[in-house]
Amino acid sequence: MARDMSDKDILKMELEQLKLEVNTPRTAVSATAPEIIAFVEAKSAEDPLIKGVPEDKNPFKEKGGCIIT
Repeated sequence: MARDMSDKDILKMELEQLKLEVNTPRTAVSATAPEIIAFVEAKSAEDPLIKGVPEDKNPFKEKGGCIIT
């Protein structure tokens, strides 16, 4: 996309993006970190990466073996 645009058009797009970003409200990490930690800990019981997936519900389990003779 950028190959078809002139330098002036690219700079206009970048300027528009920066104008949007400068007005984005910011929050300190120290203020949001406790909320994120609480959310992750609340959801960890349901997380299949932590808990594991039951064998009967695992869509990636091997359906059959490969036999080489």
